[in-house]
Order: sequence, then C-alpha cells, then structure tokens
Amino acid sequence: MAEAVTKLPIKTEGQNPERSAGEWRPLANLRREIDRLFDDFGLGAARRPGGQTLFDVEPFWRGELSFGKAPAVDLAEKDKEYEITAELPGLDENNVEVKFADGLLTIKGEKREEKEEKKKDYYLSERRFGSFQRSFQVPDGVDADKIAASFKNGVLTVTLPKSPDAQKKEKKIAIKKA
Repeated sequence: MAEAVTKLPIKTEGQNPERSAGEWRPLANLRREIDRLFDDFGLGAARRPGGQTLFDVEPFWRGELSFGKAPAVDLAEKDKEYEITAELPGLDENNVEVKFADGLLTIKGEKREEKEEKKKDYYLSERRFGSFQRSFQVPDGVDADKIAASFKNGVLTVTLPKSPDAQKKEKKIAIKKA
C-alpha cells in the first residue's frame, strides 16, 4: 500500500541570506576569519588606504621603482663569488651608493623627479622624491677588499669574491656502499 506524502512548511526566518542550504564556502569563511583576526589587532578589517584588504594588494614591485619602496634583488652564490643584482629603472649610477662596513653590505638609492610645464593657458609643476635602502649580511669568507659594483642599463650588479680559503672549504665526500 502506498503511504501518503505530507509536505511540511520550511521556516526561513533567521537564516543567512548569503548562504543557501547546503552551500559550503571555505575560502569565503577563511577570508572572513582572517579579516576578523586583523580586526583584533586594530587594523580595521585588514583595510588599507583605498579600501583594499591585504589580499587585494598587488605586489609593490612591477618593473619600475616606486617612490619609497625597496627594489627586489637577486642573490646568487657561484663557485668563486657571490653576486647581488638589483633592477633600478629610472636611476643612474650617480643616484646609487654601495657601502660595506662591519660585515654588512648596504645599497642606497634616491630618485628625484621634477616636471614643469608652462603653456599659454596653464602652468604645471610636479615634484616627487623617494629613496630606498637594502642591507645584506655578508657571509664569512668574502674578500672585502675586492668587492666590486657595476651599473648598466638600470641594473646594479655587486660582486663579492670569496677568499681562497672560503673556496677550498667545500669538500666532496665519496659515498660508499653499505
């Protein structure tokens, strides 16, 4: 015998309108929890000037030197030297300074831009200034007297040669069958 099906009314009061029944939003929940965490630290829903959250911000380095930002650098270890390369578009060697003291290599730079335009019906004057500084702890075994820097086409390359003792420290270990 067939039983009669009874339909029961569903109560919808008090439900979250953003979330329908059975819907699971793990990334939205994660973002909400992270925003709440930053609220606890007083950062106002992780908001920055412009109304973006921390996750909406684009990386600050996009191929041009922004004022007040430090450029990205590449660090490489080679057989006989370490090499630091920094892209500094818009700068020339007169605006960049490289110093070595107490085992610390410091790269400083400053960019100044002034624009002035005078026309018949208007006058435009803009000035922007910015500087950066990056410091790196130099490993033991670098011959400080032979550190060299070169600048070409907006790229700074600093070469830190290893001392002869530091080059010999690497020893290849033979692997034996057990």
